[in-house]
Amino acid sequence: MEVAPAVASRSLKQEMIMCDFVVVGGGLSGVCSAITAARAGLRVTLIQDRPVLGGNASSEIRLWALGATAHMGNNNRWAREDGVIGELLIENMYRNPEGNPLIFDTILLEKVIQEPNIRLLLNSAVYQVGKYDADTIRDVTAFCSQNSTQYHVQASLFCDASGDGILGFLSGAAFRMGAESYDEFAEKLAPNEDYGQLLGHSIYFYSKNVGHPVTFIPPSFALDDITQIPRWRNFNTNEYGCQLWWIEYGGRLDTVHDTEKIKWELWKVVYGVWHHIKNSGNFPDAENLTLEWVGTIPGKRESRRFEGDYILNQHDVIRQRHHADAVSFGGWALDLHPADGIYSEKPGCNQWHSRGLYQIPYRCLYSRNIHNLFLAGRIISVSHVAFGSTRVMLTSAHAAQAVGMAAVLCKRDGVLPSAVAITDLQRNLLRMGHFIPHIRLNDPDNLIQKAHISASSHLSLTQLPASGASIPLTYSRAQLLPIADNQRVPAMTIWVDVAEPTTLTIEHRASTNPDNHTPDLILDTQTIRLTAGDNQKIVITGGQRVDSARYVFVCLMKNEAVRVHLSDQRLTGVLSVANTINPKVSNFGKQEPQEDIGIETFEFWVPARRPNGQNFAFELDEALSVFDVTNITNGWSRPTHAPNAWVADFDDTQPTITIQWDSVQSIGQIDLLFDTDFDHPMESVLMTHPERVMPFCVRSYRIRDAQGNIIAVCDDNHQTRNVIRFDSPIQTDCITIDNLTTWGDAPPAIFDVRCYSS
Repeated sequence: MEVAPAVASRSLKQEMIMCDFVVVGGGLSGVCSAITAARAGLRVTLIQDRPVLGGNASSEIRLWALGATAHMGNNNRWAREDGVIGELLIENMYRNPEGNPLIFDTILLEKVIQEPNIRLLLNSAVYQVGKYDADTIRDVTAFCSQNSTQYHVQASLFCDASGDGILGFLSGAAFRMGAESYDEFAEKLAPNEDYGQLLGHSIYFYSKNVGHPVTFIPPSFALDDITQIPRWRNFNTNEYGCQLWWIEYGGRLDTVHDTEKIKWELWKVVYGVWHHIKNSGNFPDAENLTLEWVGTIPGKRESRRFEGDYILNQHDVIRQRHHADAVSFGGWALDLHPADGIYSEKPGCNQWHSRGLYQIPYRCLYSRNIHNLFLAGRIISVSHVAFGSTRVMLTSAHAAQAVGMAAVLCKRDGVLPSAVAITDLQRNLLRMGHFIPHIRLNDPDNLIQKAHISASSHLSLTQLPASGASIPLTYSRAQLLPIADNQRVPAMTIWVDVAEPTTLTIEHRASTNPDNHTPDLILDTQTIRLTAGDNQKIVITGGQRVDSARYVFVCLMKNEAVRVHLSDQRLTGVLSVANTINPKVSNFGKQEPQEDIGIETFEFWVPARRPNGQNFAFELDEALSVFDVTNITNGWSRPTHAPNAWVADFDDTQPTITIQWDSVQSIGQIDLLFDTDFDHPMESVLMTHPERVMPFCVRSYRIRDAQGNIIAVCDDNHQTRNVIRFDSPIQTDCITIDNLTTWGDAPPAIFDVRCYSS
């Protein structure tokens, strides 16, 4: 038994931690930054003030993680974020297709604690910063409420990924809070009084059917007049969790210091909404429902934004400006909300899309005045308008990976964040499977660059066989075809069922920007007269030669009397789209602003989710030969303006890649990058998914040396990037990759093969 005598005062237990890199904030951004740095050798301390990781994606808040794919509702094809955040999403899909937020918690925790270079401090809030001088942080102090310990953590580099920017604030970093006026960046979306200065917070709830009637007696603080909410008629028993993201409040308050006040108002609303659903008599299907879960802390959207050497703005997003120091990308809409949130008469959001992805420059990811402070998450250096896009979790996490790698280079080269060599940073990011639009990997260390590469086959695409299914042209539909540089658009034969005599309009379209997938450029138009009857063959005349490699859309324009025949064959870098709508992301078929707000007009052509979204059944008069094995060294690791993958022929029963050198090589590491369907958003929670693995992904493979010895084998891969490291380098002048199978019926495809000496 311990007996402690009475004393005048006592001190908390103290612990000193010395490391290379401190990350404050354990949301997806902090997690990805910490893992990236730790895997590259830095000693990292990750400090999180909550009991779990994930921030808004965690089981405490339960918001689905989204980014550039926008629920597959925009024109950003193959745009899902990759690198560490991609690894986390794919693992969650594999283990948790039901979207259980508790399981996602465990995946994040597991990935962090598996890294021996990360010291994780949960339930620990940073409240004090020590500095060497006005511009340089020395250490942070955090208090853990669960073990009553005070941590003093010292490092040479720091990252604020805390959401509200507690580290940046305490250290004196320059920041902004609220919206810029039009005069600063000439942003025509600079908000008026209705939209206000800030986005608010949200709290979600889950319900559960228990199989018998449940009574609900509301707490005294519940909202008793549901009609105070202008959209109160929108509530129903089918939507719950983050489907009710528009239960938002606080846009006219201080979203840092008024958070507790905002939380209480949101609780008032949530319990009032549930009282309405249970007790108004308007929802008989709610009789057996109970309130299973209500968030205890709000999910925050906006508070402080810190200033870097560049402030990203509306023009960067909409015009897709190129930046020499690009290290990440975004693609979510400029998504601004009315300041009054749920009490506003206006729609819950106002989303405006760009035609494609935009770059995020490195200069937005470090403080302009605190020399050893990186910025990650929603606090990066952007205007309020641009923040409407960059704030979403997958965009934030992807940029945070660049922060983690930049910290590695700072430590290696003995420089501050502002002095990192950009080309080196970009190369190291691309090596880890991190996509940067318009930046190709040029990797002199990749031994394959000087090898002779061959394959047992490559797909020469001339047809996709009919499955017997068809789909009506209720909407205009298109088949995307990857056309090589200076190749003409081939003639295409398709099959249709026609209910009555009609005229079908067909257009060849492309994107003005070859790396976009918005079909805003009409190449030619054809009209074909059709008689009634099924299984009719139509020959679509070939088009002009393209001036650069790009996707061409073969568009069958809306005609409800016509059904087009489909194929079940899936294929890397080939898909079909339709001019459909997705109100979740303000896609109503066409974006057409009614006033001059600096937003462009264009149509949305989007794919359907599997098991739908089949390709057209077709035959081509000229083969598409864009799937050659040389693609594995072209520096792109996903479809962009082209598929960028080696794809085996449909009939190849033993697909094999052979890599031959003129002399013996010492190989310490082999990287393989596979197709995990970058078009799939992989929403992390709430939504369920019909598949755990992507049908294009290589499931099994074998690697052999020149003597036929097996040096690596895998039977159950589901990840994009596989890294094989050898305890002792392999000495060989040849390796072969074979025994390739996929999880679905798609032929094996590989984006990249890289070999390194160490």
